[in-house]
Amino acid sequence: MLQVAQVLKDKEAILHGLKKRNFKEPEKAVDTLLELDEKRKSLQQRHDNALAETNLLSKQIGQLMAQGKKEEAETIKVKTAEYKNEGKILGEELKAVEDELRELLYTIPNVPNAKVPAGTTEQDNVVESTHGEIPQLHDAAKPHWELIEQYDIIDFELGNKITGAGFPVYKGKGAKLQRALINFFLDEAEKAGYGEVQPPIMINQASGYGTGQLPDKEGQMYHATEDDYYLIPTAEVPITNIYRDVILQLDELPKKHVGYTPCFRREAGSWGAHVRGLNRLHQFDKVEIVQIQHPDQSYDALNEMSSYIQSLLKKLELPYRVLLLCGGDLGFTSAITYDMEVFSAAQQKWLEVSSVSNFETFQANRLKLRFKDENKKTQLLHTLNGSALALPRIVAAILENNQTPEGIKVPKVLVPYCGFEWIN
Repeated sequence: MLQVAQVLKDKEAILHGLKKRNFKEPEKAVDTLLELDEKRKSLQQRHDNALAETNLLSKQIGQLMAQGKKEEAETIKVKTAEYKNEGKILGEELKAVEDELRELLYTIPNVPNAKVPAGTTEQDNVVESTHGEIPQLHDAAKPHWELIEQYDIIDFELGNKITGAGFPVYKGKGAKLQRALINFFLDEAEKAGYGEVQPPIMINQASGYGTGQLPDKEGQMYHATEDDYYLIPTAEVPITNIYRDVILQLDELPKKHVGYTPCFRREAGSWGAHVRGLNRLHQFDKVEIVQIQHPDQSYDALNEMSSYIQSLLKKLELPYRVLLLCGGDLGFTSAITYDMEVFSAAQQKWLEVSSVSNFETFQANRLKLRFKDENKKTQLLHTLNGSALALPRIVAAILENNQTPEGIKVPKVLVPYCGFEWIN
């Protein structure tokens, strides 16, 4: 979340950034924020004064009692009780204002980096680069949902029977292809210096608030209400929360992790042809990379992460493009995001398969994730993450782009992982 000190220092820049991402009534939110902060500081001062007076009078009582001046001590005890009561009331008022201030901060999104373009929808995103040749398919080419049925590798109806729509069952070579992709992505990440972790796939409230998934106003998370746990939407959440309430030393930076998890998203309100087949699921597999970085190094790290993700797409021989998201399409917690999209030849459309984002200090402030600088002063770190990669649309593109009349040819880099060259 935003830091109040940051808003006080750069109010106009903050307002400009919030307007760029089309945040509703930014002036009202910022003014209310600053008013609450002034009220908090006033209450804090009065509360501290009441405590100081209480402590001072308590010492006087002890001295008077030691001198045998019991009557004077009893008089001061009355005043001490009054200050204690005042301190209690002020403490309760202070907590209420602090809670109100924190809840308001939870509703204000991150301020976009200056490089982020203005815009309202995905149509305003900027295509930064395009790579690879779009394959020319044979006349009888099919979309992946028909190929899946033809080769009996993923069963949507069976998943619907077991759970519901959006929970497919992977079978035979379909299951092996999933496992091959996961292992390939993990091995490549390890080569790139990311340490593997296997985190829980359920989180508590503190973890959800720490990385900005809570409060969940759009209802996108699955909630186990009895235990108050949430199914994760991405491995970013538990991996980044490893460092909640942690102070790192300079020589410990950067922290680079990779993790594979299933991911769960309700995707409320999603329907239509654009979500057919593997295009959008409620449960899917994803390998995620996360970095905890020094603020001076985080944008170099962002570029490195973007290049790394693109290297995976090149090795899979998939045509792709890189988009810089506009303010209106930016995620709540992100300061800047690049999307990687692969081209689906049978659907004749681009499919998002990865987002790589720098959150700057936004998550770190919620997490209380800090480091000690050269002067031993405590500073907030920067957090970054990227999908490397999300499997469903990668699988869709592999199936569609590599189909031939004889079957589907598996990308060369995956053959050692899955043990076969063809799905037929």
